[in-house]
Amino acid sequence: MTDSTTDQTERAVDSAPAGGFSFLALFRRPEAGAAAGFILILIFFGYFGWEKNFLTALGSSTWLNFASKVGIIAIPIGFLMIAGELDISIGALIPAGGIVLAMSVELFGMNIWLGVLVGLAIAGLIGYINGLLVTRTNVPSLIVTLATLFVVAGLNAYVSKQLAGTTQHSLQDAGVVSEFILGDYHSLVFGEKPDQTVIFRSLQSSFFIWIVFAAACFFILHVSPWGNWIFAMGGDEESARNAGIPTNQLKIALFMLSAMAAALVGMTEAVLANTASTTTQFGMIFNTIICVVVGGVLLTGGFGTVTGVVFGTLTFGIVFQGINFTAFDKDLNLLFIGGLLLIAVLMNETFRKLATSASTTKKK
Repeated sequence: MTDSTTDQTERAVDSAPAGGFSFLALFRRPEAGAAAGFILILIFFGYFGWEKNFLTALGSSTWLNFASKVGIIAIPIGFLMIAGELDISIGALIPAGGIVLAMSVELFGMNIWLGVLVGLAIAGLIGYINGLLVTRTNVPSLIVTLATLFVVAGLNAYVSKQLAGTTQHSLQDAGVVSEFILGDYHSLVFGEKPDQTVIFRSLQSSFFIWIVFAAACFFILHVSPWGNWIFAMGGDEESARNAGIPTNQLKIALFMLSAMAAALVGMTEAVLANTASTTTQFGMIFNTIICVVVGGVLLTGGFGTVTGVVFGTLTFGIVFQGINFTAFDKDLNLLFIGGLLLIAVLMNETFRKLATSASTTKKK
């Protein structure tokens, strides 16, 4: 029940001298390629976007805010991909989270936090159905969640029109505390002009939610026993099941996590904009997958880290938003994203092969 790629990574880390530092162990880590890519991309856009204040606190907030929303969903998607599965229904669950919250508050007069719980519960139920269908029917998760994507998208529009008569919902009064936590802009500045020290400026609440969520997911994947179960399931599900790992229950839990993360993002967007729409976010499906792949998670499963996904998300955020700070034609944005995906995959694979080759040579 061992995944060869994961074993290689562990052996590389173990090969570091006692109390010393090993570049081989560093390069063998799944997030090494993602971290290197992030640094290169940051330098590239920092240079070409210098005159338009790309590296200032306000300039950085544009790509950090974008990355945070993608990142909240990308980490659970990374978990699923490590486990050998995929969830593309998140494109419909994002607007579902927003409209459920908006209708709960504006139409049914619920407290906003009760509306959040209702939204998460509905998303969790959809995730449970996804996981149940995948585990009970053995239909590939890509097909199951593709079907769920269109089912939920249809229900978003139908239920909205039946209950509220519209597909656009307002969410005017979320409350000061609720807006502060879920959907507001935050700045931390010391001193007065012109001697101000700006720590950060105009960061959305979603950024801080992402940081907390990433820390919790890091604990789950890299510290708790559940992380070993996820890696084992992605490496060899049958062996994992024979070893007593509750693979079906774990898989269902991962689908529920991705669904609720998507709904949470929809809620933060609704609170921030004071409105929610039933428009399906197809682009977010590809954005999250790109971030996970750039972050070093293998499409074959059994390999990846939360740190790598975070670096991958930051890199994608810079590429997606950074072109607006440069003199490059904005139509080249998709070209940059495609090139980033290809280069990142090649870089991650090259890092692993070089380290594996070096390790083998050393042993001989």
